[in-house]
Amino acid sequence: MEKFTNIVIGFGKGGKTLAKTLATNGQDVLLIEKSAHMYGGACINVACLPSKRLVLNAAAGLPFSQAVVAKNEMTSQLRQKNYHMVADEAQATVLDGTARFISDHVLEIALADGQTMQVEGQRIFINTGSKATMPEIEGLKESKYRLDSTTAMEQSERPNRLVVLGAGYIGLEFSSMFTKFGSQVTVIDRNQEFLKREDEDIAHALYEDLTADGIDFKLGAQVQAIIDHENEVEVVYEVAGQKQSVRADKFLVALGRQANTQDLGLENTGIATNPNGSVKVDDFLQTTVEGVWALGDVNGGLQFTYISLDDFRIVKDQLLGEGKRRLSDRTVVPYSVFTQTPLSNVGLTEKQAQAQGIDYQLFKLSAMAIPKAKVIGNQRGLLKALVNPKDDTILGASLYMEESYEVINLLALAIKAKIPYTQLRDQIYTHPTMSEALNDLFKAPVK
Repeated sequence: MEKFTNIVIGFGKGGKTLAKTLATNGQDVLLIEKSAHMYGGACINVACLPSKRLVLNAAAGLPFSQAVVAKNEMTSQLRQKNYHMVADEAQATVLDGTARFISDHVLEIALADGQTMQVEGQRIFINTGSKATMPEIEGLKESKYRLDSTTAMEQSERPNRLVVLGAGYIGLEFSSMFTKFGSQVTVIDRNQEFLKREDEDIAHALYEDLTADGIDFKLGAQVQAIIDHENEVEVVYEVAGQKQSVRADKFLVALGRQANTQDLGLENTGIATNPNGSVKVDDFLQTTVEGVWALGDVNGGLQFTYISLDDFRIVKDQLLGEGKRRLSDRTVVPYSVFTQTPLSNVGLTEKQAQAQGIDYQLFKLSAMAIPKAKVIGNQRGLLKALVNPKDDTILGASLYMEESYEVINLLALAIKAKIPYTQLRDQIYTHPTMSEALNDLFKAPVK
């Protein structure tokens, strides 16, 4: 049995970056990846980058088939770059295979040729990511018309009619994108309230814009069955006790994601899992087995590639640094929803502040007031920010506007550094930019 100082299971953001770092620091590393199409992880192959490439190409008016070709060329280049980033290191070995624990520090690897081998790791890092949740709905798993967030981007032809199950962030991104490409999109969601996590005014603005784009929302609807027909699929759902149905060329399941732990053989170890199947970790990302860590989606944290990168920083600090970084330090995390007009948030929403009894000053601005929005040709949107009246620091912000995914990082930095809002208000920004909207957003609080 071959022994390694470090074994990384999964080529995701946290795992690949850790493997590269350890190898360049003279430590031997084995990186195991079950799919040659996933070198570099989900983000570059089937998630963040390819999906955003499609969103941008849709906005630019590129036909779907051409957009898919361009996306595939990009992911192929990135995949090879990421593979060589690790494989070309003298101390690193990349192995194609599926790993399964047979004890706390021993793995059995099923190779592509059908053979198996066993390896032992002094340290093991689980970085197996997550997959789309498939609910128990009659006919769903058997349907030949089913898509998830991965297979939706592998289609060579655009579905003329698409039903999206779920009006969460992933569902909205795909709905907006396919609508822009020309698909007739119907979104079915069991919640009566649209984006109930967001403030009502922000959610209402996004709902109105998506509806105006042509998306047909069925809220408060419970999917009952999926029925395959010869050339189409029928989605049967119930609203207010009334059974209804809609037919389409494809349907997309966007009902959340779950950690990839089912086939890891964790039952053969002392590694504990959470009720949702994710790996249980402490403040330093260590599992309940000494010398085993879990990074990225698999540990049940926020499912963003930049969170996986920060997981890497925490583990790196333990192995090569001072051991001070920890999960509990992660208090300011921005996120963006890449609908055609993107929505970005950081910190507290107004709804959350009210629920927690936190005092705040409210600042609001319509995106129509931003000169750059006129230049871009999209004046949709609303900007909101909450400020602590005691010390003028920013409590949170919601930006529904063009390029919000860039501007939100300024606000995240201000929150983290406790910079008063007046400094952003009086800052000199280049013109015309979306960031200069902060001059006007923070002029005066809402009375």
